[in-house]
Amino acid sequence: MQLVDTHVHINFDVFQPDLEEVCQRWREAGISHLVHSMVDPEEFGQIQALSRQFPELFFAVGLHPLDVHKYADASGTSEAIQKVQQRIQQLAHSDSKVVAIGETGLDFYKAENQQAQIASFEAQLEVAQQLDLPVIIHCRDAATTAKEVLENFIERRGAVRGVMHCWGGDPTETQWFLDLGFYISFSGIVTFKNANSVQASAKMVPGHRLLVETDCPFLAPTPKRGKRNEPALVKHVAEQVASLRHESVEAICQQTVENAHRLFALQQPVTTG
Repeated sequence: MQLVDTHVHINFDVFQPDLEEVCQRWREAGISHLVHSMVDPEEFGQIQALSRQFPELFFAVGLHPLDVHKYADASGTSEAIQKVQQRIQQLAHSDSKVVAIGETGLDFYKAENQQAQIASFEAQLEVAQQLDLPVIIHCRDAATTAKEVLENFIERRGAVRGVMHCWGGDPTETQWFLDLGFYISFSGIVTFKNANSVQASAKMVPGHRLLVETDCPFLAPTPKRGKRNEPALVKHVAEQVASLRHESVEAICQQTVENAHRLFALQQPVTTG
């Protein structure tokens, strides 16, 4: 069986001591591709180097909502956001292994810069649309506003495609984003004992819109909860999703791999000299 881990952060320091061993485990687990998300454009060189080191790793370019404060004040001035937008667009153009824009989105948990986050989110939606790339969306305590931003953008600019990553919403919220055409990606949260709302969402997502991820090094799935997460553990997410949906693990693996290839236009990994 093969799987695609559609959201990783293996550039974080916690992986540096044993990254080759981590890679060996994900290859042994049948992880054919990884999509590495970005939280800050300054990570570009580091992630690009990883994509050369590991041919199966593709990546996104973007600015995480929790890092917007590094580039813009709470009001999100147009000049500051425009500079970030131009930087992201330039970087996305510069490497053929860039398969998405993100992660972007909204995180209103203890946030005081909601307007700046919204401005950054809208700017990255524009880049994704201009480059015909999917957008990877982070959404925490902000589903209503994220829905409004996306609806307004689509009404003004036209369709945009992408994924609600590490999804933690309830079925009603899940349907909002399905109706807008988005994929829904489940992480280790779906394996947690009391994650009833997320599990209910996992049951209702149409098969052709379903993805799985680790969001490593965060949110290790049961039975590894509390430990460092890594790509090989995405198999536990797939197993739980299969169980919830009363489908075979093989079927979920095949479906999510097909979906990941469709959304991100993933190419066959090529080893270079």
